[in-house]
Amino acid sequence: MKKHLYTLGMAAAFLSACSTSQTPAASGSDAVSTAAKAVGAIAADPTKYASTITAADLEKYLRVLASDSLEGRETGRRGQKMAAEYISNFYRANGLPGPVKSGSNPYYQTFDLEESSWGEGYVTVSGKKFAMGKDFFVSGASPFQAEEAVQVVFAGYGIDDPAYSDYTNLDVTGKVVVVLAGEPKKADGTYMISGTDKMGTWSQDPRTKTAAATKKGAKAVMIVTGATDAEFQQMTGRYANALSRPSIGFGSTASQPRATLMMVSPSMASALLNAKTTDLTAYGTNVAKAGKPVAGTFKPSTSVKIKTERKRQPLPTENVMAYLEGSDLKDELIVISSHYDHEGIKDGVVYNGANDDGSGTVAVMELAQAFAQAKKNGQGPRRSILFLNVTGEEKGLLGSEYYTDHPIFPLTSTVADLNIDMIGRHDKEHEGKPDYIYVIGSDKLSSELHAISENANKTYSNLDLDYTFNDPNDKNRFYYRSDHYNFAKHGIPIAFYFNGVHDDYHQPTDDVDKINFPSAEKVARLVFHTAWDLANRTERIKVDSNKK
Repeated sequence: MKKHLYTLGMAAAFLSACSTSQTPAASGSDAVSTAAKAVGAIAADPTKYASTITAADLEKYLRVLASDSLEGRETGRRGQKMAAEYISNFYRANGLPGPVKSGSNPYYQTFDLEESSWGEGYVTVSGKKFAMGKDFFVSGASPFQAEEAVQVVFAGYGIDDPAYSDYTNLDVTGKVVVVLAGEPKKADGTYMISGTDKMGTWSQDPRTKTAAATKKGAKAVMIVTGATDAEFQQMTGRYANALSRPSIGFGSTASQPRATLMMVSPSMASALLNAKTTDLTAYGTNVAKAGKPVAGTFKPSTSVKIKTERKRQPLPTENVMAYLEGSDLKDELIVISSHYDHEGIKDGVVYNGANDDGSGTVAVMELAQAFAQAKKNGQGPRRSILFLNVTGEEKGLLGSEYYTDHPIFPLTSTVADLNIDMIGRHDKEHEGKPDYIYVIGSDKLSSELHAISENANKTYSNLDLDYTFNDPNDKNRFYYRSDHYNFAKHGIPIAFYFNGVHDDYHQPTDDVDKINFPSAEKVARLVFHTAWDLANRTERIKVDSNKK
């Protein structure tokens, strides 16, 4: 892809191109003014503004955000709210308005999460009792506050996709759906949905199956996890460790009920379906032979009762955002995001989260300042930009999910999201070679975004762009583990910038003094140049891919 030439010589060509813009043309002096603004952005030298993003400034801001006084910025706690105030004051001081029309603070998108802890939890099947924390785990809210008799139905892999649906002619309204983990393969070993050896979101993200079950009216979905009970225990170990701690998430409401997600052991699934564990494996074999969904021959137990008591209280929190209005293409929007929450205080020790994700947050702040300066100089972007710092990422990407479910600007007008999470450190694979960045997802929805990212790096940054974690079979599942994913699942092209994990990841030792600020500066400048191109090109990038 050709790189953009930001020269005065291109002005005439762009004036001509503007006449076919998707934005209605202005008239008279307004048209001249709009055209002049567009030319100003195109003619500007972006390196002039990228150079305002400095290691010194990044360190200055991070020493505030990752200080002990902010108490680890845990979602809904005092430290997180102090961080929100610091970030919003920074935007205000740099002349960037807040776009939120409701509420007392235009920089805050406020909403309620729910803090909850588990009480008594069990499932009985024909009188046999299975224990929460041993035989099954529940993720998110639970509708079974008191013991309740339920109807169980088997729904294959729990998939509802144009290429493959387990829900055809199956009524699951108000029922508990038992499904297998993963997704079906053909006899040759390729996945039925993708037609390749690449697994998709149905395997990678259990929330996809929960969403499908919710859409079909199910009350809960039980995913059979692991081939054996020992494997189930191994795969759910992190849930066992967290069971005794309060958790934060979205609660169900009467208007927006969510199917409860439960991960169950093979033995419990066998009891629920009146089958042997080997029968569950055989079902997958039968699907592979048929090359399509097949009806299960299981006869689920008619005597199933569930109780998963959840003690709840509301937890107010807020996303922080600032808005830079564009010129002739202002109705289209680029989002530049990070999460500013972290783990808070555990056992009296502050988890400062300098790298995760204080580093990404200060990078977004610096980008905002750079674009604001360009606009002050009459060289602001053609498209608008939303600088979005979300809460609740560490609790399950909650802030970005809330924004994409309740967008301030229409998602149909959102061109792309550039997400920065954990920069300025290096992992063991890059020891002694700090000038790199993992880029994840840039090609999954738009080949043009990927080319723009590559061109920006080749022209300005010369970092090693590492695509290791862009592999759809990446066992770390990083594509699904930061806030860009909530934009991607709505079909919005994304690029995720990430330096990888290290020994201080989610530890109290993730401190400012371990950040390589010159490295973070280079990554932030790469994101700036990518955003500059996205914001100033005449044609909106196309969504022309559907990679997993």
